[in-house]
Amino acid sequence: MIKNILNLGDAAVYCDFGKDVNQEININVINYFQNIKDKKIEGITNITPSYNKLIVSFDLEITSYSKVKKIIENLELEKKFEKENKLIEIPVCCEKDFKLDNDRLEKKLGITYDKILEIFFSKEYFCYMTGFIAGMPFLGDVSEKLRAERLKTPRVKVPKGSIGLTEQFCNIYTYESPGGWNIIGNTPLEIFNKENLIEPALINPGDKVRFNRITQEEYDKIKR
Repeated sequence: MIKNILNLGDAAVYCDFGKDVNQEININVINYFQNIKDKKIEGITNITPSYNKLIVSFDLEITSYSKVKKIIENLELEKKFEKENKLIEIPVCCEKDFKLDNDRLEKKLGITYDKILEIFFSKEYFCYMTGFIAGMPFLGDVSEKLRAERLKTPRVKVPKGSIGLTEQFCNIYTYESPGGWNIIGNTPLEIFNKENLIEPALINPGDKVRFNRITQEEYDKIKR
């Protein structure tokens, strides 16, 4: 549950669930996120969940830090987030120009690229949060055998659809963007569609993801 509640700037409440990053803590964050959102509390303007933190922004002309803090402290979690949420299948091509960091990862991890992919594609991943760029999912937990730090010098442009690895997480770049994650492949799927006003993000916090390896030919067919 919440370890500490603090004032963040003039108009936000910072809820700290602890230092650890794991599914149990993240589910607690999502529980609070969903319940606060569903209650449509007057004055709250935005709710932002992360791995183990929750930021609740509010309108100073309508409410105050002390009022929002009290609401959160006394909140009854009427809706419990169910750990078994939807499973989303994501096709990934790891051929040609898509595997931008295969040489670096082989050297850093001490295993072949084929082994890296074998390990990567062998499990399901849990969406802890989305952010940085619209709809980008942060997915855990990557096998300890594949954990590598970010690039020392980030790329100016990471292609849209790139699948990146850093430490215990992998992600999917929903737009072309600067970034320092280790890129192992690319998906032809549209992970975030801003034209879809009801549900623009294909992957949301709490969802599970399984990556499936595809060929260049399959990639091109899906892309078309």
